[in-house]
Amino acid sequence: MTLIRTPPGWHLPEHAVTPETAYLNRRQMLRSIVGMGLGVVGLPAIAGCQQSVRSQAAAHAQLAATLNTPSLEPYQVNPRFAAVDRPTTDRTLAGQYNNYYEFGSGKSVWQAAQKLPTDPWSVEVTGLVKYPRTYTLEDLLHTFPLEERVYRFRCVEAWSMVLPWLGFPMRALLTQVEPTPAAKFVRFTAFYDPQLMGGLFASLYPWPYTEGLRLEEMANELAFFAVGLYGKRLPKQHGAPLRMVLPWKYGFKGAKAIVRIEFVATEPKTFWHTVQPNEYGFLANVEPDVPHPRWSQKTERFISTGPGLSWEKRPTLLYNGYANWVSDLYPR
Repeated sequence: MTLIRTPPGWHLPEHAVTPETAYLNRRQMLRSIVGMGLGVVGLPAIAGCQQSVRSQAAAHAQLAATLNTPSLEPYQVNPRFAAVDRPTTDRTLAGQYNNYYEFGSGKSVWQAAQKLPTDPWSVEVTGLVKYPRTYTLEDLLHTFPLEERVYRFRCVEAWSMVLPWLGFPMRALLTQVEPTPAAKFVRFTAFYDPQLMGGLFASLYPWPYTEGLRLEEMANELAFFAVGLYGKRLPKQHGAPLRMVLPWKYGFKGAKAIVRIEFVATEPKTFWHTVQPNEYGFLANVEPDVPHPRWSQKTERFISTGPGLSWEKRPTLLYNGYANWVSDLYPR
């Protein structure tokens, strides 16, 4: 099934987003106008602008509340992944610019994502393993030592961030459940409730969201399960309470809100590869010389730490800069 996604007429391109600096300058302008003693004729316009300012302030307060999750201390900072060649993306910017298609197709899905029920939570590990089991969230937090890793994040849409994930390596789970020799792949299934998540093409897409890895990819040192971000538990818009993090692959491979991990013998079907196989491959590695059918992947727009949503154009790195860790998995 191939779906052609045509943005609605009201959809604005990302470069049209009003920077925070412009927004703050507008507030300064309003204060100046009021100070000049503007007459009654101008009052309705000022009232409208002030109402807009109050609405935006309320939205900022609501966003801040979604990011104020419980701390995950104590945890260790992994020195091998403590920094990269660019600054960490601001927490507020990262929290308001997300893909979460279960809740909608726009980037500002953080409000809708608050419907995600995360307590209680359990993750079933099953399939071709010696020791299948079900973990609660508290099991995950206390069974596996938590560490922070700063990773580059590259979206297939050619934008990028740097994020300080908190969690544990996937190979730690492999050690506990012990896949059998017949296991060659792993399928990850995300939480889905059609009553709560009326997102993108809810009745047409093959929900729930599924992703997959080869077993040797899951065993790679970089492969990571995140339960937190910026020192706190994952906010819902980032895929709470458990998501995949694979920094050498495009971001859509990072399934959110995982409820099932199944070890299988054959390559599993995955969400985007099923929807549009000519655009989204099973491997989905970051490769600048392999273009998306509708755009180049040679460069990316890095979301900077400056005020507002600003972009810095950068060259795309092979495997997102992690070739030393993963190139042996993909003979070229």
